[in-house]
Amino acid sequence: MLTDWIASTPLMLLGVVLSSTLMYFTVLLLARWSGVRSFAQMSAFDVAVTIAIGSLLATSVVSTDPPLLQGMTAAATLYGLQLVVSRLRRRNETTRRTFDNDPILLMGPGGELLHENMQVARVTEDDLRCQLRKANVIDPAEVEAVIMEGTGTVHVLRGHGTAPAPDSWILENVRDYSGSRLEGRA
Repeated sequence: MLTDWIASTPLMLLGVVLSSTLMYFTVLLLARWSGVRSFAQMSAFDVAVTIAIGSLLATSVVSTDPPLLQGMTAAATLYGLQLVVSRLRRRNETTRRTFDNDPILLMGPGGELLHENMQVARVTEDDLRCQLRKANVIDPAEVEAVIMEGTGTVHVLRGHGTAPAPDSWILENVRDYSGSRLEGRA
């Protein structure tokens, strides 16, 4: 019924205010405890935790199921997992590869489209054009590399007249299935 959807009692509204306030401070304190990385979205795992925290926050604030204390406990658990996984990723390459997607090269020097890589990343030419426009690229020949990071973020690298060497540190772990640019890298 429409009136049930719109109407609330003052006690229900007070519950939402209290839940919102407590969850806000819980997330704030947990974010301070776990560090700046908690919102950085530097890995696929970070993105998943951020989405889960947002969903948990929304559910805990406007619903009595789960109870507020369970929501706060779940948030603490997610932040704790993020902290543990980030430390393990730093220390162990196998763990890093388990939780992270390696970046992939979409465009090479001079604006060369790498169709095989674009297919693996499920990126169309229209998607790529959109990203180039977002980076204020007028002439694709100015581009030395377009890389889709493991989080889905796309970065456009301009060369200023010189292309990065295939063994450049900045291109480490970037996948290239076309074989044309970063041969020998996985």
